[in-house]
Amino acid sequence: MIRQYELIEKVRAYNPRADVGLINRAYVYSMKAHGNQKRASGQPYLVHPLAVAGILAELKMDDATIAVGLLHDTLEDTLSSYDELKNLFGVEVADLTDGVTKLSKISFEDKAVEQAENFRKLLLAMSKDIRVLLVKLADRLHNMRTLAAFSKEEKKRRIAKETLDIYAPLADRIGLHVIKAELEDLAFKVLEPEEYALIESRMAEWRAEDQLVPRVIAVLQEELQKAGIKGEVSGREKAVYSVYQKMVRKSLAFDQLTDIIAYRVVVDNKRDCYEVLGLMHDRFKAIPGRFKDYISAPKPNGYQSLHTSVIGPFGNRMEVQIRTKEMHEIAENGVAAHWVYKPPKGENGKTITQNNIETSKEGSKDLKHSPYRWLRGLIEQLQGVEDPEEFYENAKLELFTENVFAFTPKGDVIQLPKGATPLDFAYSIHSNLGNRTVSAKVNGSVVPLRRILENGDMVEIVTGAHQHPNPGWKELVVSSRARSAINRYLRQQEQAELVRLGREILEKAARRDGWSWDIKDVQHNLKKLPGNQFDTIDDVFAALGQGRLFPRQIHDILYPPKPTITSEPKLLPPKKSTKDKLRNQQTTEHARREDNTNKVAIEGGLAGMVVNYAKCCSPLPGEDIVGIIATGKGVSVHMRTCRNLEQFADQPDRWLPVSWSKAAENGDLRHFVCRLRFHVRNDTGALASITNVIANSNAQIIEIATENRNADSMTIRCEMEITNKNHLNRLIQQLSGLKVMLSVEKIYGWN
Repeated sequence: MIRQYELIEKVRAYNPRADVGLINRAYVYSMKAHGNQKRASGQPYLVHPLAVAGILAELKMDDATIAVGLLHDTLEDTLSSYDELKNLFGVEVADLTDGVTKLSKISFEDKAVEQAENFRKLLLAMSKDIRVLLVKLADRLHNMRTLAAFSKEEKKRRIAKETLDIYAPLADRIGLHVIKAELEDLAFKVLEPEEYALIESRMAEWRAEDQLVPRVIAVLQEELQKAGIKGEVSGREKAVYSVYQKMVRKSLAFDQLTDIIAYRVVVDNKRDCYEVLGLMHDRFKAIPGRFKDYISAPKPNGYQSLHTSVIGPFGNRMEVQIRTKEMHEIAENGVAAHWVYKPPKGENGKTITQNNIETSKEGSKDLKHSPYRWLRGLIEQLQGVEDPEEFYENAKLELFTENVFAFTPKGDVIQLPKGATPLDFAYSIHSNLGNRTVSAKVNGSVVPLRRILENGDMVEIVTGAHQHPNPGWKELVVSSRARSAINRYLRQQEQAELVRLGREILEKAARRDGWSWDIKDVQHNLKKLPGNQFDTIDDVFAALGQGRLFPRQIHDILYPPKPTITSEPKLLPPKKSTKDKLRNQQTTEHARREDNTNKVAIEGGLAGMVVNYAKCCSPLPGEDIVGIIATGKGVSVHMRTCRNLEQFADQPDRWLPVSWSKAAENGDLRHFVCRLRFHVRNDTGALASITNVIANSNAQIIEIATENRNADSMTIRCEMEITNKNHLNRLIQQLSGLKVMLSVEKIYGWN
């Protein structure tokens, strides 16, 4: 456990000008605020904020961040307030502390939604000041180190999974390799304890037996001296989880791994990096396809290094990483390596935040073009994703994805997730470009939009003024940015269509029943409408289009004394018993294969409304039908004799007169579902004779089931696709002529 004076000494070691008073005040405040609170381990709660501040000091963070490490749980777990922190420590510290704080004051019914909303808040706070993430990672690291104190295994696994899904990738994205590796190992140990123990023991055995590493280091150091290059050589062992990933990805046993150790050569400047690379390839045989230049093309987190693999001095395959001292600092500590202990020129020791990051000179290129560019891009990609869980899943997808790099015709580099297509490329530049994409050229050749891009591809996007996304485009993209943009466009179009349909529904109802309405009158009464949920007239129209609101409700608000409104005649068939209630209306997968709006003509100018065919009665072209506006599902088409219609008899606003199109009447369309029940003799070949008749009649069987079978007879139920009522009548006539057939009847639903 680190103590207060030890924390101060650690900070002063790298920052002699540290504001010790601020840190001490934060310590005292945290101690008083947490009072007698205990950790799950039974230790005083203050142990945790001290440990978090200690981790931040190891990263050589500035005074304000150290103070926030001490205060980070005060807003969430004590009676402290934002205003109190602002008055005592200033706006900077208060804002950072608030950024780290979960949404604990809001009640969530769903744990997944709570997790997603907390992550959204963290992400937005990070975009304003990246130090929020550094504090959060330090907090998570100490919590993972002490996770064993929790008694509930389920809670430990949930925290470990969240760490592996979100926090380790976030650490990687900002270049905190050391923290990323430890978080992964700690989470892996909880989630897969047996695998962890096995790999850890094998690595310990390998470490004890292997004498090769010091010999290789000595040879490489000697080669540097001979070439007159000043540099330090070291060996870095892979973390347990990294070894596990390699074994799974390559389907290798532990004994088959050849790169448990990576050798690092750290030199003074960039020129020496390339000289060492040439030296390695001159002295040792390079392994083809294993060279990567992350100096000229840094990773998104700012990581820079030259990677090459060679056959080493003792016949061993080895990876060599070559970098400068500054690159090494960034490789280990990422964005934290740019902080106060090495302040940018002209900043007088101030910390690097979102506001001054663009103008700082030392290290500004890496910061501007790496973690911050990625963070801004991620937030842009997730804009418009209203559903919290979708936001969270898209963010996880983006964090885990490997990257490829493609070029615009002007030579600009575009970073894309692995598996990206030209459509992803277009959306990465601008959503308007993506929305208008017609085709693409890759390296000068026209390619399908589903073509997977590779590193170095030059991509040219061809657009059309009248092009726009459709739902199928979501199958052509892998990036969350493209998927979010497509979903956003489709939602906007759907909303516009609902507004149009809703307005027409209202106009039609008013004309039919002899009353009038005015937009201003409706707007004036928005808050009187059911649910008090409408802010604009378009919201009202959209609700009408979805079936969440009905013209009668608007009429009753505008004309409080209810006039008599003529309704559709009540249907004669008696109500069904509870036992006989049929399943909810729905469209089968087969009925969705074609555009349903082509099969039915809706009177009243409402073409374009989503049409479903009620499964309770399975209407066929040629049968009398009626439309019912189904809440949020468009129009449901029923047979006019359907017993389920009785429940809508007192809701005339939901009824629409509909008729079949000529194409449907003539049998030019398919995919209308029909269900038949056969009572047949239990003879050999009975089922085969029935299916042969169905097949020869050009009907398609979807599902067939046998029931109530005995020695003499059996009942068969069959769901099939046919063209119209005449087709059905002919089929029933043919089936009735079979010797095995006792009776045939059409059934409703699938009981």
